[in-house]
Amino acid sequence: MPDITVVGSANMDLVIGMERMVRAGETLPGGDLKLFPGGKGANQAYAAARLGGNVDMIAQVGKDPFGSRLIASLNDAGVDTSRIGRVDRSTGCAVIYVLPNGRNAIVISPGANATLESAVALSRLDRVQRGGYVLAQHEIPLETVAQVLAEARSRGAVTILDPAPARQLTPEVLRNVDILTPNQSEAAILAGNGLRAIRDSRAAAEVAGLLLQLGVSAVVVKMGESGCVVRTSEFLAAVPGFQVTAVDTTAAGDVFNAALAVALGEGRPLLEAAVFANAAGAICVTRAGAQSSIPSRAELDAFLSERRDSIEIESMHPEKTCSS
Repeated sequence: MPDITVVGSANMDLVIGMERMVRAGETLPGGDLKLFPGGKGANQAYAAARLGGNVDMIAQVGKDPFGSRLIASLNDAGVDTSRIGRVDRSTGCAVIYVLPNGRNAIVISPGANATLESAVALSRLDRVQRGGYVLAQHEIPLETVAQVLAEARSRGAVTILDPAPARQLTPEVLRNVDILTPNQSEAAILAGNGLRAIRDSRAAAEVAGLLLQLGVSAVVVKMGESGCVVRTSEFLAAVPGFQVTAVDTTAAGDVFNAALAVALGEGRPLLEAAVFANAAGAICVTRAGAQSSIPSRAELDAFLSERRDSIEIESMHPEKTCSS
């Protein structure tokens, strides 16, 4: 059971179904408001625990009902929440608009997440040691993310960064990242491509190569239903996704990261871990909400068992071997 520390955000998600996205100056009717525990950090912690990890979380929530509900949800999944602080500021919230095809648009109010300063986070890293995993994201102060990655790396832990929401990162930060897991748009922004779309695995491979040059050890570009592209200095491969009917894509990327860490912590090679993560994300999008959509380990194992024979990892370096 791998030791996983998640340093990141905890939000209450306010979800509204929409027929289409609202335009400036316009008012549209939506579906019933639904509340789901969420936040990229909390989603990753919840998912990693559900999938078999030994997980603790470092975060900040408010002294309000939303904060209490978020902590209770994480406790239910088996997450150690003793390093989550309560502060005199509202708990972070995300307003999520979901379209009929499952795509979404999100507006975030950071609230208590903004109080997770470097000194606070570093003082709670007591469980981090060699062989463990530290997961981080961008819904907390960027300086905190940078300091946590550096400290975790110095202790011999494996660092996994989900660079969302997308921000430019310096080579100094990226050199402390073992595995970077952007989606297509985030990868383009990080590589300096602006908003130029990454439409296929070849384009993703090119951008991943640029990110490796900036100091990252491995890049996994998440490509939704198409799966992901995995690139290191040793190999480059396209790992296919799973065809499912999407209901809500909220938290799919978070579940991917959590599953990747769990699989790696169990000793699986990176490409096999990517297959495991793709499957977890695929199950997630078939359900509404964030943490409510996260599968159990038994569900994930059954899903993979039914589909394992159809998985074909494509080597994109003909001269090199890409074993799973």
